[in-house]
Amino acid sequence: MNQMENNTQHDQGRNRPVVRRPSRVPAQFPSGAAAPTAVMDIETTAPAVTTESISPVQAGSPCHSPAPTSVSPRPDAKQPVTSASQSAASKPSAKKLRRCKHRKTAGQIVGMVIGRTLILLLTVLVLVVVGVFALCYTIANGPSPTMRNQLVLTAMQTSAAKWVPGLFMSDEEVERIVADSHVVRQEEISLDEFAPTTKTNQDGEPIDEWENAIDGMIYETISGPTFKGYVLLIKDPSRVYVSTASDFKSNQPGMQIFAGADRDGAVAAINGGEFWDDGGGGTGGQPLGLTYSLGKMVYNDWSTRTFIGFDANHQLVVAEKMTRAQADALGIRDAVSFQNGNTLITHDGDKVTLHYNDDNTGKAQRTAIGQRADGTVIMIVTDGRTAASLGATHNDIIDVMVSYGAVTAGMLDGGSSAMMYYRDWYTKYNVDVNTLDENQRKGMVNKFKAFTPPRYIPTYFMVKPEEVGA
Repeated sequence: MNQMENNTQHDQGRNRPVVRRPSRVPAQFPSGAAAPTAVMDIETTAPAVTTESISPVQAGSPCHSPAPTSVSPRPDAKQPVTSASQSAASKPSAKKLRRCKHRKTAGQIVGMVIGRTLILLLTVLVLVVVGVFALCYTIANGPSPTMRNQLVLTAMQTSAAKWVPGLFMSDEEVERIVADSHVVRQEEISLDEFAPTTKTNQDGEPIDEWENAIDGMIYETISGPTFKGYVLLIKDPSRVYVSTASDFKSNQPGMQIFAGADRDGAVAAINGGEFWDDGGGGTGGQPLGLTYSLGKMVYNDWSTRTFIGFDANHQLVVAEKMTRAQADALGIRDAVSFQNGNTLITHDGDKVTLHYNDDNTGKAQRTAIGQRADGTVIMIVTDGRTAASLGATHNDIIDVMVSYGAVTAGMLDGGSSAMMYYRDWYTKYNVDVNTLDENQRKGMVNKFKAFTPPRYIPTYFMVKPEEVGA
């Protein structure tokens, strides 16, 4: 006994029997009995997952992780479930995550397409601008002075592009090219030789060209190497006058050719003289140069410009400069002014002088007015700025005037101001209205080509209706 006690006292635990700890199992309670509220020390068991807590979208889409699940103890589950295996099973793979990350909505796709299209268009626009700039620079500084001068003079015929040549060359050089274009080569022809050839029929008898005239006028189309044009012949020169948009004292804007013809009841019209037009954006309310209308001087800024008008005897007068005193002495009734160097044809007695400008090679939309020896007024407008009609030169218009027998002629404002109006012309000359644009259906004869609607300008040469019985 003592020996056993001694052994027990000095035992360090090596001889103690293995203690078998009982497994703790949840107590079983009779049906209807309340479970005790004390928390029991239960081994970790696998949580029960209720499928009702997972939505169909989450269960079927690889882009969504399962929703948090409800956990309830399972008395009969003894095997542990590792948290790592649960995590791997509940999360989508890395490949699926990358696919979900880069999936785009319809709105994002449309935005991406629009953005890339805009970038492409901007790139093309930049390349075009750079290409045009390089081409213009090459022409302006290249080996062909003829082409350079032609492009410079063409730009100078416009209201909005006069500044373009200055981008590629000095102002002094531009001024020299313009000045050279005013150098005139005169050709003199006898008035008897200059008379237009009389048309005859098959029997050699003279044909009365006015026999089938409409409104006391003849309308024809013309064509040249680089232009298409339109001609009106007005037998009675007293019907032609200058119409003004306003009194030029109240700062009113100009008027369109349609409105002016309707206001005056005119049967035909062409644009008139030069006007103040700031970079192509002016209102057309103020003319430039000496201007007369219906026997009165209506504007004068004392500048020197080509003067084109009719005197009291209905004779066309064209001069490179004209003062008010000189105009009054000549009895001028209607006249306008347009820049310099725009005298085309003059006559003195039996001598007709053609004022060619060989260096004025710019092709543009042109407007001109002339007169035959018999008094017939000739109005010409040409198309321009299209592949079918690039435009006419200064000398082209002289040649057309000569072909119609003009003994006096002057150039009027051109470019986007070049317009011819003839009321109901397509009906009178059986032109298919379906082939006409909006402006032509309103009475404009030529094809208006500009970046603006038909211009508002201060002056027009208009034609009064033919008098009954005339």
